[in-house]
Amino acid sequence: MASKVAALLLLGLICFEFAAAQIAVDCCLRVESEKRLNRRNLVSYTIQKAGMGCDISATVFVNRKNMKLCVVPPEGNPGVQKIIDFLNKRT
Repeated sequence: MASKVAALLLLGLICFEFAAAQIAVDCCLRVESEKRLNRRNLVSYTIQKAGMGCDISATVFVNRKNMKLCVVPPEGNPGVQKIIDFLNKRT
């Protein structure tokens, strides 16, 4: 009887760990140049870091139609940093 309870607890623990590992992360798979962006259509942004659940670093802009646009990270890219500064001033 004790072995059945132990086996059931072990099975429950394995299922819990498996379910916890299945957290979906919405990541950019590739990035584009910032030259195609119209900053007036953008409403927000987030910074995606490599190794924090995603494979690459990127800046994720969201436009008025709630579409996500993945561009190069702001480090070393003055065009992306200007757009981020513009959005920060607007909000």
